[in-house]
Amino acid sequence: MKIRYTIPVLAAAAALTLTGCVTNTEGPAVEKSDTSAIKVDEKAAALLPEDIKKSGELTIGTDASYPPNEYKDSNGEIVGWGVDLADAVAAKLGLKPKWEEAGFDTIIPSIQGGKMDMGSSSFTDNAERQKSVDFVNFYEAGVLWAQQKGKSVDPANACGIKVAVQSGTFEHTDELPAKSKECTDAGKKAIEIMPFEGQAEATNAVVLGQAEAFSADSPVTLAAIAARSDKIEAAGETFDVAPYGYALPKDSELTKAVQAALQSLMDDGNYEKILEKAGVADGAIKEATINAGK
Repeated sequence: MKIRYTIPVLAAAAALTLTGCVTNTEGPAVEKSDTSAIKVDEKAAALLPEDIKKSGELTIGTDASYPPNEYKDSNGEIVGWGVDLADAVAAKLGLKPKWEEAGFDTIIPSIQGGKMDMGSSSFTDNAERQKSVDFVNFYEAGVLWAQQKGKSVDPANACGIKVAVQSGTFEHTDELPAKSKECTDAGKKAIEIMPFEGQAEATNAVVLGQAEAFSADSPVTLAAIAARSDKIEAAGETFDVAPYGYALPKDSELTKAVQAALQSLMDDGNYEKILEKAGVADGAIKEATINAGK
């Protein structure tokens, strides 16, 4: 199954043209979606754990280095359509979102340890991660590779080449290791997996020719291509479509509250508005599910 995404040429994605270091400047100042008009869903809010309800805040962890989903603008503010949607979920629950920036692979442990209430960082919901947290699913994305313009990289036959990736993502922990094992099992050279702390670095590795390709979630790859269309292009088509999910503590009342809030956003049209504004509505889903990933 494949899914088509239409990503506008976002100036915000210009961060992907930068040098190989992560900075606090990912793009120009961006106007966040206004959630002040979103009405609290009292039934969803009633499902909140008492400590969170009493605090009035929802602490959300994110790795803000994945434009256009989550990234920093030139003012250092965490922005992106994923941020707008999570803000809207908090508004439905009558809570103020409190964003905390963290390394991608530290967010789930922080949720398990009670340091964060929720993770919103383009998490692919899968069975392995479900052992540690629960997911409320809010979107469907696939995997899409990018290569230098004019090159010929086949994601289904990438044995022996260098592939860049953001550390801790599904592509790093699942997709590329599985593809590499298929290579070695067939007596071919392994894929040389090159993990980087941020997506900007992984993209830049391809721009500079340090890697033949990078692998990332389809909205992220398309935004990178839009920003560097002079240097990179898609390698093949989108594959392995799977749900994004908000990461939440296992068996928590908060999971049901977030699910109800998200469904309320879907029902009143605010969910679709946020996705349409960002140009990513083709990955929209109609029902807020829990642990739908395989």
